[in-house]
Amino acid sequence: MALGFVESGMRLGLGTGSTASWFVRLLAEKVEAGLDVVGVPTSEATAALARELGVKLTTLEEVDGLDLTVDGADEFDPALNLVKGGGGALLREKIVAADSARMIVVADESKRVAALGAFPLPIEVVTFGSGATLRAITGTARDLGLTGSLVFRQAKDGSRFVTDQGNWIVDASFRQISAPEALAPALAAIPGVVEHGLFVGLASCVILAGREGVERIDAPSAVDA
Repeated sequence: MALGFVESGMRLGLGTGSTASWFVRLLAEKVEAGLDVVGVPTSEATAALARELGVKLTTLEEVDGLDLTVDGADEFDPALNLVKGGGGALLREKIVAADSARMIVVADESKRVAALGAFPLPIEVVTFGSGATLRAITGTARDLGLTGSLVFRQAKDGSRFVTDQGNWIVDASFRQISAPEALAPALAAIPGVVEHGLFVGLASCVILAGREGVERIDAPSAVDA
């Protein structure tokens, strides 16, 4: 269904993760059949997959904005606020989504929640002064009534996970984020925080796959397409 939003001539943001890779593969089939689009990948993994499948790529420096981004999400609430970053690409994903006229999220029923926070919130931080940054995140969260463990994400070999931009990720287990619109700017204001996985007001709609079939959920403020 997400492919139904794609038209020839579009500049597309290509998300990261299992759901996004599924979209890239389906998009590649359309490209092979003659669809003329160009994509901006949100991670090195997505870039490699797109090149392998023959999807043309560009950069945000080479285009004047994107028409559409299709990506997944780790959670979304009734207002279509998202938690993203489980795949570690939240910084590039947010830059691409913010530069897009529309962001379409593809997800399954397990990602729909009444309130964000069950999935640990990824927060990308610079490596310098990470201890101070961690303390500042803890204090900021406490001021907003949030508590929970903050841990540096680990790679499969036990070392700290490093993003494509060379940063670390702190996973914050806040459990319930009742006011993402307040937490998002508070985290962004902390020196050392590069970006966080709260995507507030960016998603235009969610294409939700469930037991009853596929459902389209539009953001409350979105204009119906």
